[in-house]
Parts: sequence; C-alpha cells; structure tokens
Amino acid sequence: MTKLDELKKHLKKGEVYRRIDLVKWSRSVDRHLDALLKDGTLQKLSQGVYYYPKETAFGKTPPEEDVLVRSFLKDDRFLLTSPNLYNSLGVGTTQLYNLRTVYNHKRHGEFTLGNRKFDFQVKHHFPNKLTPEFLLVDLVNNLDRLAEDKQEVLRNVLKKAETMGTRKLAHSVALYGTATTQKLLAPVVSKINVLNRTNTNNVKHAR
Repeated sequence: MTKLDELKKHLKKGEVYRRIDLVKWSRSVDRHLDALLKDGTLQKLSQGVYYYPKETAFGKTPPEEDVLVRSFLKDDRFLLTSPNLYNSLGVGTTQLYNLRTVYNHKRHGEFTLGNRKFDFQVKHHFPNKLTPEFLLVDLVNNLDRLAEDKQEVLRNVLKKAETMGTRKLAHSVALYGTATTQKLLAPVVSKINVLNRTNTNNVKHAR
C-alpha cells in the first residue's frame, strides 16, 4: 500500500479538511494534496480547505454548510443564519440574498467557501439555535442593510413584536439587540415588563 493510499484510508466522505488536518497522516502533504485533487478524491473549497464529496445517483454532493463552517473556523461555537429567514416573520421582507451570515467568536469578513458566500461576524453573544424572537431582533439590528422600505418594515416589526409579547422577546432584545435596536423596541419591551409584573402580582395575591 502506498503512502497516498494510507492517507485515503483516513478520509471520510462528506467531511471537510484543512491542510493542517492532513499533516498528521502525511509527511508529503502538498504532494499528496495535488494527487488527491487530480484524481477527484478531494475538491478545493478555498485556500487550505478541501472537501471529500459524497457520491449519489445525481452526482457528487456539496458539503453541508455547518460542516463547512465548522472546519473553516475550527470551532463549534457559531450560529449560521441568513437574511432570507426574515421572510418567515411576515413583516414585509421578500428579498432573497445570496449570502449566509455566521455569528462566531473568531473570524470577521466575507469569505467564499465552495462557491458560497459567507459573512462572518464576530459577536460576543448569540443563541445556540435560531428562534423567532432572535430573528426579529436580528432583523432590526440589520435594518439598514435590507433592500425593502425600512420604515414600513419597522412598523410591521413593532406590530409583530406586540403579538409575540413574551419574556423571550424581552430577553433577546436585552441580550442580542444593539443600542439602536433596544431603543426602537423599548416601548414593546416596556409593555412586556409591565405585563409580567402584573401577572406576578396577581399570582401572589391569588395565593
């Protein structure tokens, strides 16, 4: 068995690898990488990042986005989202964007990975998973970047926030909202806090 064949035994289909990941299996990593790229075992996604594609009846499949981002960051702490998800809130956003946003603790800037654009943004705080409350706050955070009528969208957001009216929303505004977002949503958060205090007092009196 050749050294190249030994290296191939360590590779798993559907996984993304950085050049540094292969060093532990090869003493001639650059030569072996050239060979793996030429024979189609690996595909180059960006500088130093490679993918071992899965084969299906329809051909080779692209890497899953979370696998791609995890390998690029070498970190599990990130949140993958998109401005397109704002459309699910029903607040008047309809545009489609060819961009994915990655909130993380390490990288900042736009990077193209496997022909897909990712906007990496360093954030101190972001949730482990997407929620409607976070999406609403995130929309207001990025209001100036949207193509739609911003004032109309904001009016719809305030109406939507009124119907959501939960502690989760107030928590998301406080934890993830920018200073401007917190100011814009302050009237709604104030109502939520008053309602929560009233409900708490009613429970105490009922006892």
